Amino acid sequence: MTEQMHSRRVALTGGIATGKSHVRAQFGRLGVPTLDSDQLAREAVAPGSPGLKAVVDYFGKDVLDRSGALDRQKMGRRVFADEGARRALEAIVHPEVRRMTDEWFEGLNAARHVYAIADIPLLYEVGRDGDFDLVIVVTCEPEAQLRRLMKRDGLSEADALQRIATQLPTADKVVRADRVIRTDAGFEDTDRQVTALHEELSGNTTP
Repeated sequence: MTEQMHSRRVALTGGIATGKSHVRAQFGRLGVPTLDSDQLAREAVAPGSPGLKAVVDYFGKDVLDRSGALDRQKMGRRVFADEGARRALEAIVHPEVRRMTDEWFEGLNAARHVYAIADIPLLYEVGRDGDFDLVIVVTCEPEAQLRRLMKRDGLSEADALQRIATQLPTADKVVRADRVIRTDAGFEDTDRQVTALHEELSGNTTP
């Protein structure tokens, strides 16, 4: 009996505001199936979901907005300032995200897609790197990361540094990565790296 073929499972991770979304989008433009685990996390606590009920049971109804949906800004301020609260939220959300990710990979057509990418910002923090065949880390200089995060989310320097500090340092992720994409030199250089890596992972070049 022949073994069932599966698309190669590739994880995309890195620090907050290092350029993961752009890199994921570029892989998508090259025809690679991609998955945004942040979107799955939102689905895990969508109105009416068991996940949202668990969040309300733990945190109370004040984390909801007027429509009954999770107020992500309010929850973000709470969990980024309180490690215990963050871990409690992760314990609710992450198992469901993991289940949906596995289901997505299983549903891919391996004959059409040699590999596929799941964007998982907290891959190393939650110990999921072992779930994947290869890990790509997106990185940039710390000064650029801080500047991008402040601009993107309208944060003060103190708030941006607090959010960065909740994650494993990007330099530590780089050391553990199978492949690294650096985004300091701009979009064109980043896209060139993505294209070269796509050629490699598609089997068109020798690593």
